[in-house]
Amino acid sequence: MNLSFFFEVLIGGLLSGVMYALVALGFVLIYKASGVFNFAQGAMVFFAALTCVGLSEKFDLSMWVAIPLTMAVMIVLGLAIEKIVLRPLVNQPEITLFMATIGLTFFIEGLAQLLWGSQPHKLTLPIEDVPIEFLMEKFNILVSQFDVIAALICAVLVIGLALLFSKTKIGRALRAVADDHQAALAVGIPLQQIWGIVWAVAGFVALVAGLLWGARNGVQFALTFVALKALPVLILGGFTSVPGAIVGGLIIGASEKLAEVYIGPLVGGGIEGWFPYVLALLFLLVRPEGLFGEKIIRRI
Repeated sequence: MNLSFFFEVLIGGLLSGVMYALVALGFVLIYKASGVFNFAQGAMVFFAALTCVGLSEKFDLSMWVAIPLTMAVMIVLGLAIEKIVLRPLVNQPEITLFMATIGLTFFIEGLAQLLWGSQPHKLTLPIEDVPIEFLMEKFNILVSQFDVIAALICAVLVIGLALLFSKTKIGRALRAVADDHQAALAVGIPLQQIWGIVWAVAGFVALVAGLLWGARNGVQFALTFVALKALPVLILGGFTSVPGAIVGGLIIGASEKLAEVYIGPLVGGGIEGWFPYVLALLFLLVRPEGLFGEKIIRRI
């Protein structure tokens, strides 16, 4: 086995995994605060990337101007979703809320294409997609500079959000809301305000994910499927755990790349797309709550 090639594949997978973790984090934050599995997170990623490119191209703005404007749009979108869709459905069955987010998915996808068109766009960030010379010359390992910087951006954001929700007053309020909505209200925690903050943060997370994935793969409808890759991450890490999103992302990112390279040729290739779901399914059979999820004890 060529160790240089092995580490090249492993590092590439781990870097992709950090970006998966960022998308998964959007799911975790909303699920922790409201118990809603936001199926529309992928559509929000697509909307963010397409809005940023659309503003830049239509109004001839630099990315340094388009990105802050898009950030404001995504925060407003997150707040609007919470107020218009989630708030009226408080105390409804979880399946009702889930179906509402499915409806949101199609609405947001349609709105994005209505505003900016459905054709693919190229998104250029000031990060070069070139091999890192030091690793190439010293260890003969090809690692993209773009992947490293994108992973660092995601890592900083994930760690920052993890600290925000674990060490601050907002984080304590979030945990209280996640444990028991009625009890949180009883002690004076503004439930709707917490939900608004979480949805606004989810909009911001969608923007960062949309920019990074859009710069890597182009801004196109396929960006909506990035969220589907976050599902195995959530299953492995746990739907309520921020550290779980990080660890799950790394596991999925590394395993899918290694499986494609070392197992793919044995079965005809093309397994990168579905291998994470098989891994997640097997993991469900052993530990349904995920590595860091809360174990549910059911009485029979």
